[in-house]
Amino acid sequence: MTSSDSARTPGGAVVLDGNRLRDEIVVRLAADVAAAGSPPVCLATVLVGDDGPSQRYVRNKHVQAAKAGLQSRNEILPASAGQAQVEDVVGRLAADPTVHGILVQSPLPAGDDPRYDEEAVLRLIPGDKDVDGLTTESMGRLMRGLPGLVGCTPLGVLRLLERYDIPTAGRRAVVIGRSMLVGLPLTVLLARKGIDATVTLAHSRSGDVTALCREADIVVGAAGVARMITASHVKPGATVIDVGISRTEAGIVGDVDFDAVQAVAGAITPMPGGTGPMTIACLLENTLTAARLQGAFPGL
Repeated sequence: MTSSDSARTPGGAVVLDGNRLRDEIVVRLAADVAAAGSPPVCLATVLVGDDGPSQRYVRNKHVQAAKAGLQSRNEILPASAGQAQVEDVVGRLAADPTVHGILVQSPLPAGDDPRYDEEAVLRLIPGDKDVDGLTTESMGRLMRGLPGLVGCTPLGVLRLLERYDIPTAGRRAVVIGRSMLVGLPLTVLLARKGIDATVTLAHSRSGDVTALCREADIVVGAAGVARMITASHVKPGATVIDVGISRTEAGIVGDVDFDAVQAVAGAITPMPGGTGPMTIACLLENTLTAARLQGAFPGL
């Protein structure tokens, strides 16, 4: 897709439309599954507790999975289930050859009774079924450049850059936020051979983050600080990707002050409708990749 084919903001920035690209990816995945004879590729999710946003997010994952021609299971447990029961469910899914991808909805419920050990749960997920890309094995494969499953949100950012022909080779990128979920893996992905950006990972101890961002061709906000990226952070014409989510009195907002930044940027993700839909699209892409890594369906 070229910039001439794309919607633009009032300030002239190209809108990196995650909803549109998610739908394109879902159609492509459905065609791949149909061409292979519609094998029963299965995504299993584990939802602990009754958090409303988590419930909606998991429900949307299963709706999109059906559109992509995938089967899905949702294991629902009460917040009071306890560590042993959660581990039992995940362990059974890990051992089940009819399940090809496993996602444990994060975060697990907070509280002292019970107190969940999320790392212990993740350790039960085999690398080839880790469609969230969060296990030690998946992270190790990413660092070593080996075939594996990459975190859905970082992968979604790359898919947006690819689809909208945003140059990365030789360009400077700043990723703000060093979480295992987004910041760290995205930094590695952007620097990989074939993508070839020069990447700075910025965080709360980085000093003058505004100056760092002003030198960047690509700025990614993944810190979870509401509207921290303003027009003063952005070099004219730069691409700005908003991954952060904050709940405020005004509703859910991102890391980017969209109204101000769109007047300066060359391309920008909306919030909502940018990286969120891409996270789900890449979860489904990862599920198909997982089935292939497992050799589950030779024709896939």
